[in-house]
Amino acid sequence: MKKIYVAGHNGMVGSAIARQLGRRTDCTVITRSRSELDLTNQAAVLEFFSKEGIDEVYLAAAKVGGIVANNTYPADFIYENIMIEANIINAAHRHDVQRLLFLGSSCIYPKLAEQPMAESALLTGRLEPTNEPYAIAKIAGIKLCESYNRQYGRDYRSVMPTNLYGPNDNFHPDNSHVIPALLLRFHEAKLNHSDEVLAWGTGSPLREFLHVDDMADASVFVMDLDRELYCNNTEPMLSHINVGTGVDCTIKQLTETVAKVVGFEGEIRWDTTKPDGAPRKLMQVERLNKLGWRFSISLESGLRDTYQWFLDHQESFRK
Repeated sequence: MKKIYVAGHNGMVGSAIARQLGRRTDCTVITRSRSELDLTNQAAVLEFFSKEGIDEVYLAAAKVGGIVANNTYPADFIYENIMIEANIINAAHRHDVQRLLFLGSSCIYPKLAEQPMAESALLTGRLEPTNEPYAIAKIAGIKLCESYNRQYGRDYRSVMPTNLYGPNDNFHPDNSHVIPALLLRFHEAKLNHSDEVLAWGTGSPLREFLHVDDMADASVFVMDLDRELYCNNTEPMLSHINVGTGVDCTIKQLTETVAKVVGFEGEIRWDTTKPDGAPRKLMQVERLNKLGWRFSISLESGLRDTYQWFLDHQESFRK
């Protein structure tokens, strides 16, 4: 029976991957909490791999945060993420783990990348300044996988997800991403019997969202692909692949759907003095679709699932 290590199993993506693998009968899932294993400690990571006899690795561990956190702690973001990636990928190689999947982020692509963003857009332009250190760390992870493949013949793959949401998302009122922030805002407005909710911008920017359970399903799908199929007959081995829906919606459509899911019946007003951000951010997912994977969870269904998870766990957010 295979022993599969899921690094970052307490996070949103890692926990979804661990749930997905936990349904299988051909593997044992190995996890370690942050208190049990410091992934920035090279010696500790090497010792862990030497003891566990791991067969495969899903590298979902990362230091993550919103725009404010990325702007405030850029050194922490680039240092910790590079250390985590380097320690795990190197330890996997040194202990003869042949298969590894690294999870990156769509922020690896240039700020002005042509839409939808294809895998080939990597390193073709300047990054978004607000999260450049984090993006560079993720690019380093991709290149680590690619380099171990080229030099040592490893089978280390990378997946780049679009905007993710779902159970175990971050609902912090100050540094959460757009979906948990909207769910929280409309939930509180409903509880307080508010007549309106104020939303930023015009609502016109287009964004793509993928439920984390679909992301976990895609991750296992990519890991299980035959090497020849994944390589796509290219040399050196293509080391990253986009994961998304290939479908976007306006922020206005998203906001109205969140209000519907929560049951808020008041007015949504738009503060057009606030910035909209990039007009569109969409992943090119043709490669993954041709390999045989497509998303299955619609946005409204996924939002209902996420809101229910929030309702079931909201007391823990107040502690």
